[in-house]
Formats: sequence, structure tokens, C-alpha cells
Amino acid sequence: MDAAFWDLNISSPQTLDGSARHVPGEPLPLEGARASRALRAQQLSLLGSGFPLGIIPSYSPTSQKELGSFSIQSLLLKPAFSNAWLGIIGQFRPKKLLSSIKAEFTVDDVLDLPAFKDVAKHFLDKSLYALGLCAQISLTPASSLLLMKESHGERKGHRNKAMLFNKLPHHDVTVEAAWPELFIDQNGRYWSVPESISLDLSSLVSESGFRYRFGVHKSSGLPQAFNATSGEPPLALMPGLCATAAFSYEKSRDIWRQKETKKDVIIKTEKGEYWWPSYDVRLREPHAAISGIIGNIASIYFFLKLFCQVILVLFQFFS
Repeated sequence: MDAAFWDLNISSPQTLDGSARHVPGEPLPLEGARASRALRAQQLSLLGSGFPLGIIPSYSPTSQKELGSFSIQSLLLKPAFSNAWLGIIGQFRPKKLLSSIKAEFTVDDVLDLPAFKDVAKHFLDKSLYALGLCAQISLTPASSLLLMKESHGERKGHRNKAMLFNKLPHHDVTVEAAWPELFIDQNGRYWSVPESISLDLSSLVSESGFRYRFGVHKSSGLPQAFNATSGEPPLALMPGLCATAAFSYEKSRDIWRQKETKKDVIIKTEKGEYWWPSYDVRLREPHAAISGIIGNIASIYFFLKLFCQVILVLFQFFS
């Protein structure tokens, strides 16, 4: 069901937040994996304590071969407040810098002051760096606002994203806007959409097993190839409006189940009794079950460019 909507994230090294959007209606890329629900700033905050100075190595290929695929990332700042937190991510690619310095001293073997000044200029090359900003603000106990912005020195422009989450008693509502948004198709090619806006309403999993979801998405501007040299962009990314609805019904019946008792979680020793619960809630009751799921998805696309062309053809035909 999630693959038919516009909010499925695929792990990707092309962005500082570590994810790119999946193209709805297409199979997942062969080597693609669903991205973590934890934000990149949260991941770096956790991993930083295990690396010297909080510097974390990363592998992120780029279209410019001289930059190399190796990079180092670090969470530069992570201030937290009572109802908000902020994270600033920095990335540095050392390969081009080292190659430039090596070439500098190869040309001029004399280690004088002008030579060191020329070397210092290479550190100011903005293509070596990337900077990302992530902030989350808690508006109410049930709603929050997420803001993200990132800039890569070797690329033009910035990537911006804003997401509003709101939890209702039995539903989740998400409003998202990104300009531009990065998508990855089934062949692993990346496409940049100038503007992407979506509204999503999904029901929580109920005891009955019935679940439904509804979403509206609007794309503006023609998708541009990010790393593809040939091929047409997916039809779903063309400018226009898309409405998607889906439902599913899941049911499970136990063939056999051994209920957990107090005796299973209480350990008796010479020093007394201790509570020893199962480490996995799904394994605390051995069982055999049969389950099934049924559902359906429907999508309607309104392509603005195609609609205008049809109107123009009809106008020319009847005039």
C-alpha cells in the first residue's frame, strides 16, 4: 500500500538526510532499501559518540569524479530547547583537496610562502563542502513541524523541505512540501522535481484489521535528470495533480497458541523471585497462525500539460 503513495523513502547517499522518494506505482529499485525512520541528524548524534571527535566516514558517490565517493560527516551543532531542537550537519570530501595539494607541490617543489598561500586557497573550494539544517518544532502535544534545508557546493541551488505532522484520535495527517524533491525510479535513476506538495490521511491499525488511506499530490515543473544520461522521466513525475485512495483488510487466526503465564516470567532463585520477561514480545507466546490480507488501490492523474494540449487540439479542430 505504501508504495502507491508519495511518502515512501528509499535510502540514498545523494542527499544529506540519507533518503530519496520512491516513484509511486513503480517497483522498488533492485538495490534499494527502505530508509530509516530516524532523521539523519538523530543518526549522527547517536553514532558520533562512538567515533573520534564525532567524525563519521561515509560513502556517497557524486557525478563529479574528482570529488571522489569518500566523505566525512559530522553533527556540528545540536542545540535543544523545551519544545524544539536543531541540528546542523556538515560534510567534507577530502579527495579533491588532497589531489590539488599534491599537484601544487609537484609543479613547484620550492616550499616558499607563496606556495603555502596557493595551497590555502584550495581549502576555500566550496565544492568540497555540504551543509544541512534540520529543525523540529513541537506546536502542540499532537502536532509538530519539521524543517530541512541542505546545500552542496558542487550543485546549484538548495534543497528545501517542510513537513507538518498531526495526530488525530484514529488518524495521522501529514502535509509536506519540497522544492525541489529528489525521486529514484525502478532503474536506480534520480530525478529532481522542481516542486512537490502532498497531503496524506491514513487510519491507524484497528483491532478489526481494516485500514484505509487517502492522499493528494501536486507536482510543478518538468522533472530534470539528476544522474541519468538517457531515458524519459517516469510519467508519475510529470506536472499535474494526483489523488490516490487505498484500503486493506487483514485477519489472522491462531491454529495453536501457548498462553504466557506468571510462571513463565518469574524466576525463582535463592535470593528471591525476579521478573524475567521475554526479550521479544512476539516470541513470548509460541504459536502457529494463518493470516491473510486483501486490499485495493486506485489513483487518478490529472496531467496539466497533457490537458492543455488536448484542449488546444479540440479548439483547433472545432474552429
